[in-house]
Amino acid sequence: MSRLRIADLLKPVSGLLLCLGLALSTPLHAAKVYTLKFATLAPAGTSWVNMLEDWSDEVARESKGRLVIKIYPGGVQGDEPDVLKKMRFGQLQGGAFTGYGIGQIYSPTRVLELPFLFNSIDEIDYVRAQYLPEIAQGYRDNGYELVGWMEVGFIYFFSKEPIRTLDDMKARRIWNWQGDPMGKAFFEASGLSPVPLSIIDVYTSLSTGLIDTVYAPPLGAIAMQWFTKTGYITDLPMANGIGSLVVSRRFYQNLPQDLQKLLKRTGEATGEKLIETTRRDNAEGLEILKQRGVEFVEASEDLRSGEVVNIRIRAGENLMNNGYIPRTVIDRVNGWLADYRASQPQDAVNVAE
Repeated sequence: MSRLRIADLLKPVSGLLLCLGLALSTPLHAAKVYTLKFATLAPAGTSWVNMLEDWSDEVARESKGRLVIKIYPGGVQGDEPDVLKKMRFGQLQGGAFTGYGIGQIYSPTRVLELPFLFNSIDEIDYVRAQYLPEIAQGYRDNGYELVGWMEVGFIYFFSKEPIRTLDDMKARRIWNWQGDPMGKAFFEASGLSPVPLSIIDVYTSLSTGLIDTVYAPPLGAIAMQWFTKTGYITDLPMANGIGSLVVSRRFYQNLPQDLQKLLKRTGEATGEKLIETTRRDNAEGLEILKQRGVEFVEASEDLRSGEVVNIRIRAGENLMNNGYIPRTVIDRVNGWLADYRASQPQDAVNVAE
């Protein structure tokens, strides 16, 4: 009887030791999971968000679940300044930014968005290739890691009344992204007084009549549904919108080296795909806008000629004077652009128009 009692007592003890052993050993063998919470203004269902979700799936698959990218689309995390603030506090670890947000990361990058700077996509690609290593280092120095370059494309004015001349623009209630130094410099250089608003308030403000003109790439105007409130598009692009896939430097440095390399490699590839897709979708977007009844307005000759050069020069001086973009950066970009144009045939096609 005593043997049975001892054996009976040993059974629960041995079971307890087994469970304790499993509990202690499991964490030692389980891989740590790193979660990258990543925000974008692009609405769900757009090609931008679909490609970001493909990137997320690729990273999860290749990392065997050790690195998870959670996408927050449609501005649910706020405007770009809100996203950057949340990144600084660790509530978010990354985001897809347009020029406005990029200006708060490393403002000299926005030299690539100077008004009326580029005449073609080839010019954009050439100048960016020269400047990108410096951009990446600038991000790094300010606490961010550039993991992929993208763009939003050539930006046009969408309006409720036709805009052919600068005088037409002066009669319009034009939106300016609230707090954006580049937009402020452009409008001051053009002699215009815009209405500053958060991008999240644009659609409602178009509906109420607070504004009657916005600027966006075709794909952006379609994705945000702004084109439904504006019947005209001026056919002269005012600038080329840039974009970046960015993570906080702190998050990036805390990743194991193999995950750093995975994030960089897949992020760069996703950026290249986004550029290709964005250019294609913007071209298709122009056709869609025509089909939806948006009227294309031809800009007057004075708006196409020397006046736009003067606007660019005045905007650049403004940005140099307030320290947003150093003079040396603008001079180098102008030099690269001049070198490229000098190497091209005189009858090269201007695909920006």
